[in-house]
Amino acid sequence: MGLRFGVDTGGTFTDVCAYDDQTGRVHVHKVSSTPDDPGRAIVQGVTELLGKLDGRQIGDISYFAHGTTVGTNTLLTNTGVPTGLITTKGFRDLLELGRGRRPDMYDPQADKPIPLVPRHLRLEVTERLRYDGTIATPLDEDETREKIRELRDAGVKAIAVCFLYSYLDPTHERRVAELIAEEFPDAYVSLSSVVLPEFREYERLSTVVTNAYAGPVVYGYLSRLRRTLVDLGLKTEPQVTQSNGGVIPFGMAEEVPVRLVLSGPSTGVVGAADICQAAGFPDIITFDMGGTSSDISLVQHGEPHVTSGMELDGRPIRSPMLDIHTVGAGGGSIAWIDSGNHLRVGPQSAGAFPGPACYGNGDQPSVTDANVVLHLLNPEYLLNGQMKISEEQAIAAVKSVGDPLGLEVHEAALGILRVVTANMARAIRVVSVQRGYDPRDYALVPFGGAGPLHASRLARELSISKVVVPEIPGAQSAMGLLMTDVRTDFMRTQITALDPENPAAIAQVLEELEAQPAAWFAAEGTPADEQSLVRRLEMRYRGQNFELPIDIEGEHGLEAGALAQVIASFHEAHERVYGFHADDDPIEVVTFRVQAVGRAERLELVKSEIDGESSDPALVGEREVFLSTEFGFRKCPVYERGKLRPGNQLAGPAIVEQMDTTTILLPGDACVMDEYRNLVIEIGAQQ
Repeated sequence: MGLRFGVDTGGTFTDVCAYDDQTGRVHVHKVSSTPDDPGRAIVQGVTELLGKLDGRQIGDISYFAHGTTVGTNTLLTNTGVPTGLITTKGFRDLLELGRGRRPDMYDPQADKPIPLVPRHLRLEVTERLRYDGTIATPLDEDETREKIRELRDAGVKAIAVCFLYSYLDPTHERRVAELIAEEFPDAYVSLSSVVLPEFREYERLSTVVTNAYAGPVVYGYLSRLRRTLVDLGLKTEPQVTQSNGGVIPFGMAEEVPVRLVLSGPSTGVVGAADICQAAGFPDIITFDMGGTSSDISLVQHGEPHVTSGMELDGRPIRSPMLDIHTVGAGGGSIAWIDSGNHLRVGPQSAGAFPGPACYGNGDQPSVTDANVVLHLLNPEYLLNGQMKISEEQAIAAVKSVGDPLGLEVHEAALGILRVVTANMARAIRVVSVQRGYDPRDYALVPFGGAGPLHASRLARELSISKVVVPEIPGAQSAMGLLMTDVRTDFMRTQITALDPENPAAIAQVLEELEAQPAAWFAAEGTPADEQSLVRRLEMRYRGQNFELPIDIEGEHGLEAGALAQVIASFHEAHERVYGFHADDDPIEVVTFRVQAVGRAERLELVKSEIDGESSDPALVGEREVFLSTEFGFRKCPVYERGKLRPGNQLAGPAIVEQMDTTTILLPGDACVMDEYRNLVIEIGAQQ
């Protein structure tokens, strides 16, 4: 028993969420992020929140989990370490050649991403495996030693090793790692057979190079933070979020930092899925709008969608991750006028500093400034008075884009909101319409500091009828860290024909793969009754180039009927994604995946008793709000969310304020607080 802490680092704020096992209470605290050293804001936030908890000490923390954007930011800003590559002779240029597909088909001047390893640091050695994993050419160890010394003398800090077909037999790569340890022991080493034992050599090469490039930065950050926390008195092993929505110890994450690319937003999705499943909304679209960006994900039947990879800044990264689409649309996104004299918003952001103009340190107009000008946000302060802001500076900033367009300041502010809403709607269509799902069949779940502020407008844009705002939306990702499990992934590419009459070939590979989590569970000390496996097959019709992931029902083996259900699910998924399926075409399994899940102690969702319908006790005042050019300013009631009780009802237009965010009900909206203290909004229900 003790305190369980979740800390999420965002572009503008660092959120700290603490759950007290003894009292069952959740405590939230926000501090400004420190981009130069994110750990500084973490220590500040943890220390300040502990100071509010009746003298509790850091040694009282029994669980500490962290969601970080350090790895992602390292890749986006190209601030990794000098990296070398050792690869099969003849394949040094694969990193630049990539695939034959052109991302910008009709733009001959489009720039390709700069390789993370320059050509003179991409070295080839004599070795070769055949397609079946047998050795065609043994590794030339003398040549390899020479290449390692060449990279050492060139000043690299990390070395990626990627050989052809090494996912079938990693012997050569492992031997190179041993040689590096002898010749260049200070190098950070990344092997493709460890990072990504899958086929498709370009994606595997890109992923292992990315891992090596960002590895020392992530390793340095996590190890420094771990030492700092230990020095302050933390007694438990700190955990960090992976892109798959689970957590792993800092030490394990330091070895495979590429799995942290979506560390920040993933737990917000996991937490929202749990909350909404309990509240009776298993099918949701999560909308996490922070200071710099918005992260969108789709959850079906209570389970977030999972994908095997993504592209970041034009570079493919293959790693199990939640299917999250990010767009540069946050509270700090800057409004500007393009060469065609059109109003644009983002992706540039004011960040934590100087921040939106209303913070008093900058003068560029942002989405937050537009909300202040319209009085959708309190024009005097944020964070329940902890942060004073300047309406005058917000007005001056918005006028800087409104005047050139001939727009009055409130019209310009509304224009900024319309543009950013359109940007976010496009992102939602990517994870819904483009995947074969109708957003109208889902509830929109906004969180992040700015999500509930924009949810009603966004829902109207997409014809979504229901919005569910969690109890602590501004710190949902930090709270989600207290609701997630320990997870890691095991995978193997082995192209295998799927014969429903003979499941033995599929079952054998699965059994071999399922044996690997046992050692991991033992190292984690996970009791047998808290262990589970999620098994997934990536399948395609023979002759196709891409696969669809299909989950296997049941805990162990291929129970009777399981393979037939897998085949039926594959046909259904193919119909949804591509518009057709072929019952008689042969199917093959390409990659086998097993995710090991160790259930962790978690924040328990508690139901509250339904109170009366009247929300009058929570009414704290009124505010003139500019809702549209047609009606101008209009008086809106302002409610304090902490005083609302389950069963209380609200009607738009109205404003619900809390420390971490503001929820807007537009005219026609109807809202009720449910038993889990979520605000359930029916969009346009009163119209």
